[in-house]
Amino acid sequence: MASLSTPSGARSPHGARSAPTVGFDLDMTLIDSRPGIHAAFSALAAETGVLIDADLAIQRLGPPLELELANWFPEDRIAEMVDRYREIYPTFAITPTTEMPGAREAVAAVRKLGGRALVVTAKYTPNAELHLAHLGIEPDEIIGNLWAEAKGEALREHGASVYVGDHTGDVRGARAAGALSVAVPTGPCDAAELRAAGADVILPDLLAFPEWLRSYATAEGEAAGEADAADAADAATADFA
Repeated sequence: MASLSTPSGARSPHGARSAPTVGFDLDMTLIDSRPGIHAAFSALAAETGVLIDADLAIQRLGPPLELELANWFPEDRIAEMVDRYREIYPTFAITPTTEMPGAREAVAAVRKLGGRALVVTAKYTPNAELHLAHLGIEPDEIIGNLWAEAKGEALREHGASVYVGDHTGDVRGARAAGALSVAVPTGPCDAAELRAAGADVILPDLLAFPEWLRSYATAEGEAAGEADAADAADAATADFA
C-alpha cells in the first residue's frame, strides 16, 4: 500500500545504501504481555484494596502506565502507584509473557541484512530488558519510557528508517521520525484504525515481516542504484560540457 521508495537508509560515502535500522514496539508487537500485565495489575489491586479491572486494562495496552492507573487511582496517588507497579512487575509479569508469532524471526531478518534492530517502547526500560532477556530476543538497543511522538526522537537519533508497531501511537512515532510506519493489528488497534492513523504498510503479523523487509530492501537498493546512475550521467554530461 505504500511506495517502497519512502524513508530509506542513509548513503555511505561511496553512494551505497547502508543496512536498515529498524525500530520495534514491544507490547503486543514483539511480546504478548497480557498475561503478565494482568497478573501485575491483579497483585496491585490485592495489595492496595483498589478495584482494578485487569481484563479491561489489558485490552488497551500501548499508552503510558500513568494513563491506565489514572482510571483507578486519584491523581495524587498515581506517581506512587507507578513506582509500586514497576517494583512488583518483575515478580508477576515476566514469566507469563510470551513472544508474539514471528518476533524472533523479525529481529533476525534485520540482522540478516546487516542492519540494526531497536526496541522503542513506552514500557519502563529495566522491565523491557527483563522481558527480552527472558525470551532470548536480543535487539541492539532497548529504549523505554517513550510514547507516540516522543518515540520519534529516539528513532531519529538512531537513524531508524522503519518503525514497526501495533498501536496508532506507534504510527505517530514513526511519522514524527520521518520513518516508514509498518503496522501489525495484533494489539488493541485494528487494521482500519492503523490505516486511518497513517500507517504506510499493514502486515497481518510479524510472520509476514521478513519477506516484506527483503522486498523493501531490494526496492531500496534498486532505487539507490538508479539514483547513482543518474548522478553519474549528470556528472559525465557536466564534465563533457
